[in-house]
Amino acid sequence: MKIISRKDYAKRIDAWLGKEQIIVLVGQRRVGKSFVMKDFVARHKEEPDSNIIYIDKEKKTFNFIRNYEDLNAYIDEHLVADSHNYILIDEVQDIEGWEHSVRSYRTEEDTDVIITGSNSKMLSGELSTLLGGRYEEIHIQSLSYLEFLEFHALEDSEESLWQYLNYGGLPGLRNIGLDNEDMVNEYLSGVFNTIMLKDVIERHTIRNIPFLNNLIAFMADTVGKLNSASSIAKYMKSQGLDISTNVVLNYMSYFGEAFLTYSAGRYDIHGKKLLESNDKCYFGDVGLRNFIVGGERTNDIEKVMENVVYLHLLRLGYEVKVGQLRAGEIDFVCSKTGKKAYVQVSYLIANDETRKREFGNLRLIADDYPKYVISASPLLKRSDDEGVTHIHIREFLKNGL
Repeated sequence: MKIISRKDYAKRIDAWLGKEQIIVLVGQRRVGKSFVMKDFVARHKEEPDSNIIYIDKEKKTFNFIRNYEDLNAYIDEHLVADSHNYILIDEVQDIEGWEHSVRSYRTEEDTDVIITGSNSKMLSGELSTLLGGRYEEIHIQSLSYLEFLEFHALEDSEESLWQYLNYGGLPGLRNIGLDNEDMVNEYLSGVFNTIMLKDVIERHTIRNIPFLNNLIAFMADTVGKLNSASSIAKYMKSQGLDISTNVVLNYMSYFGEAFLTYSAGRYDIHGKKLLESNDKCYFGDVGLRNFIVGGERTNDIEKVMENVVYLHLLRLGYEVKVGQLRAGEIDFVCSKTGKKAYVQVSYLIANDETRKREFGNLRLIADDYPKYVISASPLLKRSDDEGVTHIHIREFLKNGL
């Protein structure tokens, strides 16, 4: 099947070439890290001065590369003088001592190194120790809405948006198709169970599987709600499960390490400071979240929309926090170099009460940074409401803020 280039990631990778940094592609299982690498090969192989050394440890062809000495020998055999050598290693963790080779080849002239690794063997947080800090981590997410349209050959429409909100953006769904919901759920089930088994249970030697499953189900059901580890422990105790706060914290961190979930901390807008505890949880792919919860999206569409907006704000390069006001809450405080914005998410602005709640909280913020309400209100066109910009979610997912 033809490889579809994910242009944003292609640009980010290419921008780091020649900077003497190891480029590391990280992200949840099945979000397409390997295909981003294959796309790199397709884009650069025809350059007159390029020499691509591509090692895919999922292929039996490379079973003979067992340790860094084997790796060194293979790379040295395929290096070409007077060319720009690109060394790409997919599933690098399967090579014992791989970091010794990668650190060494990073220093070679006219050489770039790009690697991917499994979350079950090589955590994002461990890279600094393994690579001595000389690396650039590029986080690969599930498909954006525009990528989803391209992968599934869909037109931008309310129906396409609904499918995106319902099935999520795992690239592998392109092979499955979206017409058979049972097959989609079987695929999502396989991905979810593999993440839980390989990246959480086996990596951290977890024995309390029933609680683990209860916890991830609870987090999926409470997407977009403030939760602390202590409040979750109390809730679980009310359900007959005597679990300590520390265990809850550990298990939640394991989900984050696997990129299954993300945590958005609170930010005091008036005091301009971060607040402790009571984070919001979002899922790296709403399709997986919906699979865990089950049921119809009509019952929780606002949660799903908030999750999708959160992921897209990250995709746009923002650091995203939950805004805390004395009189209420702002869904997202979004920051990046020299910029800040405030965002509320609502399914429909159907009456004055909803409008007052969603727009009113934003107007309580005294500074002049942009303020937005994102909704799925029918026939909505971008508009200004006393300094607050109202955007349809489809426009936001296509054009940003």
